[in-house]
Amino acid sequence: MSIIEPFYSWQEFLEASQRPPSVTYGSGRNAGSEWAGATFEEAQALGVDGWHVDLPDTDVTVGELRERAGLSRNVTALEPNWDVTGSEVDVGVYLSGVPECMVDAVPRSTSVRGRVVTFLVPATYASRTPHHYVTNRGLALAALCSAIIEVGHSVEIWSGYAASLPDTGRFSAVARVIAAGEPLDIGRLCFAVAHPAMLRRLWFSVLDAQEVGFVQSLILESYGEGPFSCKASDLPPGVTDPYVFPYLDDLESQWRTLDDALAWSRSTFEELGLLRGQ
Repeated sequence: MSIIEPFYSWQEFLEASQRPPSVTYGSGRNAGSEWAGATFEEAQALGVDGWHVDLPDTDVTVGELRERAGLSRNVTALEPNWDVTGSEVDVGVYLSGVPECMVDAVPRSTSVRGRVVTFLVPATYASRTPHHYVTNRGLALAALCSAIIEVGHSVEIWSGYAASLPDTGRFSAVARVIAAGEPLDIGRLCFAVAHPAMLRRLWFSVLDAQEVGFVQSLILESYGEGPFSCKASDLPPGVTDPYVFPYLDDLESQWRTLDDALAWSRSTFEELGLLRGQ
């Protein structure tokens, strides 16, 4: 069940987070800054300017990717070939007096680049989740996303909110962080996937501005119950074949250190065919 229309751009999402709340006791603006990771004003500034942190070294260089990653693929395409014999006459060439006026369609292997890789990253997690879990996972994803963009691919990244309410059932919302073909804004990407204020300030503020009855139910249930898993069907029609990351479960060990998060993310990218194992 979807309650909120998709936000097709980052700017649209930011504007939605700035709308006046329907109630005065929502967490988007009122929760403590230590728990939320930033004040509401600081989160808005980060949303505009980005969170500029150094991405970790993934040990994946662009050269290595070109050598062993499944990012370029060969396909067979039919290309015209002119000669003195062939299956069809190229009338324009024939009338110009060129002997090689016969044309055949010849299969050739050509390199295809520029695949669009779409990721849906759940922003929702339990309130007890440590900040460094959020940051470790997000920086690992951002590092590898930047690597596959460097090698010639386009990445589309969506942030998703999914939870359940006793009377409403499951609800979801999505916001496009990076559009396919758009220059990669690393600061924006790091904030959206690696900073706790993305959830606890911006997403909560978006939810706080919804219809009063829904917001009251939401706050009563601490902004929804798990599981917080997003689904491909949460994305708008036309977004095909996305990879949906699992939600951040604080009981899982792969987020405890940045090295663990990088190892998990790299393994996941290998399974997607974006990287090949050693």
